[in-house]
Order: sequence, then structure tokens, then C-alpha cells
Amino acid sequence: MTDFTTDMPHTTRARSAPPKREYYAYFGLIFLATLPLCILTWVLSAARRMELPAKGPFAKAWTQARIITPQIFSA
Repeated sequence: MTDFTTDMPHTTRARSAPPKREYYAYFGLIFLATLPLCILTWVLSAARRMELPAKGPFAKAWTQARIITPQIFSA
């Protein structure tokens, strides 16, 4: 008879994925934190060039949150 308890294949992952609620909480906080600065830079850019930039402040803040949040979870 063979004893499989000593050489069991590892079926569990080494790192489990973080919960989505935590990711979305961080994403929301980072989005809200970057939004005022993105609005300020958008207004200054619009005033300097006398035309509206192609990308709005909400899109810029969303992009920044999409860049920063995964970096937090990969660290």
C-alpha cells in the first residue's frame, strides 16, 4: 500500500488574491485623493492654453488610481 500523505501535490496557491472589496476601497480612496490635484492641473492647463485639454480631470484621476492601486497590492 502506498502512503500519499508525505508527497502530496501542492494544490493551494502560495499567495491568495486579495479581496476585491479591499482593492475597490483603496481604488476609491486613491481616486478621491488624486481628484483635487487633477482638477487643479486641468484648470491651470486650460487657462494657460486657452482651450480645454483632451482628457478631463476625472479621466486623469481614474487613470492615476488605476496605476497606483495595483502597485500597492503587488508590494
